[in-house]
Amino acid sequence: MIKRFSIGIDIGGTNTAIGIVDEDGNVSFKGGIDTPGHGDIARYVKDLAAEVTEMAKNLKLSNPDCEILGIGIGAPNGNYYSGTIEFAPNLSFRGVIHIVDLLKKEFPEYKYIALTNDANAAAIGEMIYGGAKGMRNFVMYTLGTGVGSGIVVNGDLVYGHDGFAGECGHTTLIPGGRLCGCGALGHLEAYCSASGMKRTAFELLAKYNGVNSILANYSFKDLTSKVIYDAAIQGDEIALEVFEITGKYLGMGMATTVHHLSPEAIFLFGGPTAAGDLIFKPAKASLEENLLPIFKNKIKLLPSRLSHGDAAIVGASALVWKEKSK
Repeated sequence: MIKRFSIGIDIGGTNTAIGIVDEDGNVSFKGGIDTPGHGDIARYVKDLAAEVTEMAKNLKLSNPDCEILGIGIGAPNGNYYSGTIEFAPNLSFRGVIHIVDLLKKEFPEYKYIALTNDANAAAIGEMIYGGAKGMRNFVMYTLGTGVGSGIVVNGDLVYGHDGFAGECGHTTLIPGGRLCGCGALGHLEAYCSASGMKRTAFELLAKYNGVNSILANYSFKDLTSKVIYDAAIQGDEIALEVFEITGKYLGMGMATTVHHLSPEAIFLFGGPTAAGDLIFKPAKASLEENLLPIFKNKIKLLPSRLSHGDAAIVGASALVWKEKSK
């Protein structure tokens, strides 16, 4: 029996991770290359193609009868419709990069080569391999440096007319509030991302003159959501309040999403979600508090079932199976 695989590529600002993934979401081979800082896209694609080719050879040696169906790519500002990465602020490639066309020239033997942004890739990965199997309406929130989201309606990922739909992290939560990384004020991302949690921590340290808090030992540069979590586990009152506030704001944002879409579930993924009930309990309470009565106690709030270490490449690889199912 032929065993089928897909290749997942996650393009990050520093590194590009590559994995060969089977139909059950298991990663058989992993590799990667540096994402160049000089913006040389031609050289980057050649290096990427060489690494993918070498990994595919190794797969064939261990699975002679296997078949690789294609390549899925997750990247910042990835446009599914055009196969382009467009003006990504964290990548050195400037302007519009036709990454899918470039890879099709390198791999004409692959029928499916597709691109989307990293949050959309996570949502597709959850649908193909994770906790959203069988769900036709759900939303994925990714909490990290920013807040991303992927929206699935009637079994299809929502891209909008231009390929960029699904920016729930840029919902205006507090008019005139914190400066968001995008330049606007008061967005959800400015409060519920890992960096938003850090900002909340320093606001609370100032508010309470929290010199006895564990968090007071860290500079703004060195404080992380993991440090805040560790302090909360030790009973640090400011760290615990950071999670309460973050959950409150996250629930408010998710309630808006529910009012627009009425999903069966919302999945949370990313570093801060490893805190478990510290983030899920206040987020769920705030979600229910801010919902219209017709939605109360209907929406499941669930942790992603994708493995954190491999989620980016597994999610990207799921694009291939999604394309094949069309």
